[in-house]
Amino acid sequence: MKSILSILSVHRAGLPFIRSVILPVLLVAAATLSLGAASILWAVNKSNDVSAERQLRVMDRSIRAVVHQLAREQEMVAIWDDAIIELAKSPMDLKWIDANIGVWLSRTFGQEEVYILDGRNEPVNAVIDGTRISNHEFERVRDSLGSLVAGIRGAPESPHRDHVAENAEAPHLITGKAVYDAHLLELLGRPAAVSIMKIVPESDAVAYPQDKEFLLVGIRYLDGNFIKRISEQNLIEGLRFSVVDNPGQSEISVPVRSDVGDLIGYFVWKPELPGNRLLKAVEPAMAVAATIILLLLGALVRRLRQSMSALERTVLELKASEAQAHHLAFHDVLTGLPNRALFEDRLNHAIARRQDGERIAVLMLDLDRFKHVNDTLGHPAGDSLIREFSIRLSRLVGRNDTITRLGGDEFAIVQVCAPGMEGPETLCERILALAHEHYDIMGNQIFVGTSIGLVLAPDAGTDRSELLRKADIALYRAKAEGRNCYRVFTPEMDETVTLRRIVEEELRVALATGEGLEVAYQPQIALSGDTIVGVEALARWRHPTRGYIQPSQFIPVAEQTGLIVQLGDWILREACLASRRWPDVFVSVNLSPVQFRSCGFANHVISIVRECGADPGRIELEVTESVLLDEECGSTDTLRALRDAGFRIALDDFGTGYSSLGYLHRFEVDKIKIDRSFIQSLGQGTRAAAVIKAIVSLGHAMSLTVTAEGVETEIQKKFLHTAGCNEMQGHLFSRALSQEQITRLLNRPDAKALQCYFDSSAFTAG
Repeated sequence: MKSILSILSVHRAGLPFIRSVILPVLLVAAATLSLGAASILWAVNKSNDVSAERQLRVMDRSIRAVVHQLAREQEMVAIWDDAIIELAKSPMDLKWIDANIGVWLSRTFGQEEVYILDGRNEPVNAVIDGTRISNHEFERVRDSLGSLVAGIRGAPESPHRDHVAENAEAPHLITGKAVYDAHLLELLGRPAAVSIMKIVPESDAVAYPQDKEFLLVGIRYLDGNFIKRISEQNLIEGLRFSVVDNPGQSEISVPVRSDVGDLIGYFVWKPELPGNRLLKAVEPAMAVAATIILLLLGALVRRLRQSMSALERTVLELKASEAQAHHLAFHDVLTGLPNRALFEDRLNHAIARRQDGERIAVLMLDLDRFKHVNDTLGHPAGDSLIREFSIRLSRLVGRNDTITRLGGDEFAIVQVCAPGMEGPETLCERILALAHEHYDIMGNQIFVGTSIGLVLAPDAGTDRSELLRKADIALYRAKAEGRNCYRVFTPEMDETVTLRRIVEEELRVALATGEGLEVAYQPQIALSGDTIVGVEALARWRHPTRGYIQPSQFIPVAEQTGLIVQLGDWILREACLASRRWPDVFVSVNLSPVQFRSCGFANHVISIVRECGADPGRIELEVTESVLLDEECGSTDTLRALRDAGFRIALDDFGTGYSSLGYLHRFEVDKIKIDRSFIQSLGQGTRAAAVIKAIVSLGHAMSLTVTAEGVETEIQKKFLHTAGCNEMQGHLFSRALSQEQITRLLNRPDAKALQCYFDSSAFTAG
């Protein structure tokens, strides 16, 4: 500008030159500067608008997505057989509910509040911020959620029901099972995503109350951790919630409305304005351009180049943020391994790309004794163990194989096996060996094992869901057969699962109707060998179409499904009623470890005996060593309460465990029953005879009655008589008899007639 003025002063007289040259130049320069300035201002405003619009879309999408995400999280536990079974228990196992539903949802997914409602819409479990609290806390939100609860129950008067139906957001099915109602609404003066889902079984094998289902209520507030997470993930500065529309300087706001259109409040934040930074960067160049156009253009080019570089860096940062979010969506946070979603995607790809001759191996893994580590050393130790185990697994598999953590201590592996490659069975062996090595966790040496289920495609099919189901079946078999091993899926395993489900369904019907169930009684004989001193009550099941079903087929199913509690109560009642007919003998009843885990078990047994009018002194309760070893079920207090009530306690299958001797003093049992395996081994070596003599001597030294089970030969009887065994029981004397047969047997007056009855009639019962 100074040089231009000097030219004007020199050529003041040359106005035509000024008009013809300088002014056009100045006009062109001014026009160029104006056009450039206008262009820059337009670019600044456009950049600001695009950035603000993007953040508005991000906020709106995030707000809406959280509602559906909440329902997807609930589905993991709401469609579950075990949830139906556990919720049906009375009383409920709150520890299990915490570990698998309420506290688990809150801690795993950050749901601030989780409630479980019964068929009367009353809370049976309440969790806030990862901690189980009083069920009365549900009253804070009952009124606000009443219409949603009524809607999912099918009440036509629910205001949410009509609105949601109009917007195609009515409760609908997910994978054909989940029924839920999810909304965005105002709750306690705060914006909240709320989802209410019916808790139903995943299989038809589990019964549940139709139209009176338990409801799972999940609440996530949008003005707490949600704001922080959205702000961090999407680089939104100063994000906050306000009940009024009061954005400050350089801030924008977006209204938050409920699903019925009510205004809840506003999300307010300071938008990212890259254009403003651009404008500040080019202002010095524009000042220079006012003096020298060429320098201005050069400076402007340089500034624009610098601005473009800054913009590219911003884009790269945004892409990096997006890549990180994508990684978190498909990987486990604790281990960094692929999660279930990515695992299933890669399994689908492996199946689709399988070449002729290739096999696809799917391995399901479960750490043995992981719960013990968590219970004794705490969850941080459990997390460290999970991370260390995932590192060991990663060292074993190939580059093209996929390891995933499904959750908890569950892992899965997909391995593509080309012809000539090392087989998946070898991989299983290597995993078992590596997992068995000790772990140094928080200054402790930890030893765990792993159970593995293996299924091979295409041998077992090529459907992803079927492969995963069959791998789970094989894993279950590995656990059932002693753990710390692997099992390859076979069709027989599927048949076993199907048979188990059929037995469970039919046993449930039998317990409800009483059809086919019987109690047989096997006599227990005194040392002399001809006097009945007691009988053992044994469950029998004569199916109307299948005929006699062995106890070994239905008792384990009853224990695994919890039906053993109902079955055990029925047997105890039948035994008590029978004992009233036999005043001179005791009646022995077996107790399952599952029964011991129920709350108030001792009082429950005492009340049944009182209802039946039986004498507890003539009821003998048989327990196994596993009951004594399970400290969590309170076995010490339970057995003490039963003995104080007058019951006799017998320790069944004695000699097969490793710690029975140390528990005899502690639990003060009245009788020990020598396991039948020792009796059957008599005559096959000296070890069984020595063990039996030692057990008898120990029992007598502690003033305990000693009973031998499984006596089948005269040789066994004579040996046990010589050894000093107090009582004997087995097919040599009698099989299990009906109540009427026992009554006739006890009414015979003389021992010879009694022995004759054994010889002629004892084997008529099953």
